[in-house]
Amino acid sequence: MKTRQFPEVTPAVLAALRAAVGPENVLTDADSLALAASDETEDLAFPPEVVVAPPSAESVSAVMRVASAHGIPVTPRGAGTGLSGGALAVCGGIVLSTKRLDRILEIDRKNLMAVVEPGVITQVLQEAVEEVGLFYPPDPASRGSCFIGGNLAECAGGPRAVKYGVTKDYVMGLEAVLPSGEVIRHGGKLLKNVTGYNVTQLLVGSEGTLAIITKIYLRLIPLPRHRTLMMAPFDDLAACARAVPAIMNAGLVPSVLEFLERDAIRIAESHVGSTVPNDDAAAQLLIELDGNDEGVIAREAERVCEIVMAEGARDVVLADTGAKMAELWKVRRAMGEAVKKVSVYKEEDTVVPRGELVTLLIGVKEIARRYGIRTVCYGHAGDGNLHVNILKMDMSDEDWRDKLDPAIREIFALTVSLGGTISGEHGIGWVQRDYLPIAFSRTEIDLMRAVKKAFDPQGILNPAKILPDDTD
Repeated sequence: MKTRQFPEVTPAVLAALRAAVGPENVLTDADSLALAASDETEDLAFPPEVVVAPPSAESVSAVMRVASAHGIPVTPRGAGTGLSGGALAVCGGIVLSTKRLDRILEIDRKNLMAVVEPGVITQVLQEAVEEVGLFYPPDPASRGSCFIGGNLAECAGGPRAVKYGVTKDYVMGLEAVLPSGEVIRHGGKLLKNVTGYNVTQLLVGSEGTLAIITKIYLRLIPLPRHRTLMMAPFDDLAACARAVPAIMNAGLVPSVLEFLERDAIRIAESHVGSTVPNDDAAAQLLIELDGNDEGVIAREAERVCEIVMAEGARDVVLADTGAKMAELWKVRRAMGEAVKKVSVYKEEDTVVPRGELVTLLIGVKEIARRYGIRTVCYGHAGDGNLHVNILKMDMSDEDWRDKLDPAIREIFALTVSLGGTISGEHGIGWVQRDYLPIAFSRTEIDLMRAVKKAFDPQGILNPAKILPDDTD
């Protein structure tokens, strides 16, 4: 079901697209349309009318000129790993795939910069820069398949954001194509730039609604030489959450500080066929420390152990080999995918100030109890970012339909009341846009509409995303 009517992709439009990018890059077969119909968001499917895979910025520009001339909607798409429906062609039209824009153009060791196209897989970039002793920290769970361009669209974070920040903190410049087909460039290999409005940071996190990114300038840092990983099990959810600010308030800055509820661990263990120590604990903290001085890391690890034990941890388990570290990370990175396999589900990406994490967690569990729904929680505790997975399990279809939306609204209202907001790293996209008024006033949403209209007066680029329908 489409939300808004746009002109259809006619044979004349297809001919223009083939002329613009080559026939081999214009796909209308059933398999290609079906593959582009879904991402990792629940079980939604919106087949486009055509998939176009431009091989260059110039051909992206040509596609947008065709779309603009005919008023055809265009949905930019990376690897399809998004969790908010941002890459779904809910209005039909063209899906513009960035899979052929997949080159690492430069790794500049002198300036600690990488220049890449949006179709580069995140892990591929990380491994390439690590080979020369550099580090690109943003670390989404899907790093082995997600594209850098998609990371920019959602401003992806991941476990290491607690120390190193999120995607926006590494984006120094962009080349992008506007809905009209015009190409713009902003920033570059610059650590300082206050020349005019910061268009680069406006586009980061805009979910492909303002422009299509075709080149990215990324800041790199030296690669830390040493890492220590440990898990601290707790028999009480609130005590586990309280240990998070206790660690940070002691002047320690772990590179990873993750909260993992028991159900999340056990579901992931079953999915990957592996186990972690103390998996009967109510929740565990996954804690990583990194740096260049092994002695300093060892002393910090001892201090972390003292703190978590004082906060109620039953034990601390050190992953003292590379193999043990890999096993723990395998379970952690599998959680999102594993939870999806258990039941029909809805995932919410709440984020609050770190000190409010305990209140949020307790509140979520109370809301779930009142509505009779099951929640599985895990996430980036060091950032205050809690992923709340709501599972249907054996609920009736009627109860799921009637209770899900009110429960989500209560969870979001609680989150906002604690100084938080309704998405930390997954974006708003298609599935969360009706909840945006919980986080923003009408004036603030209208300001966003004005920005969208300035970039995209025809409303053809990734329509029906982020902003709720204007019913006034």
